[in-house]
Amino acid sequence: MSGPVQREMEELLQKAFQPSRLEVINDSAMHSGHAGDDGSGESHFTVVIESGDFSGKSRLERQRMVNRALGDIPGERVHALAIRAFAPGDAQ
Repeated sequence: MSGPVQREMEELLQKAFQPSRLEVINDSAMHSGHAGDDGSGESHFTVVIESGDFSGKSRLERQRMVNRALGDIPGERVHALAIRAFAPGDAQ
């Protein structure tokens, strides 16, 4: 079951990119007791996203686009966010 931060991330990314693939994976349990674990169960995530909006963009540009779409979530409300952003047809 997803928590409120995970659901908000999914909604923001859907709205921003209309992705053909979107996975927001909660990795927090693997980091329990480590730095950044705030006890909320929503401190560490991986985003896997595929969207035509990423065509012709570098990996860094794609990550910046995702971070902008998520607003204050990365770094403020979520301690760690791994981003795997692809354009259709990219090797995954």
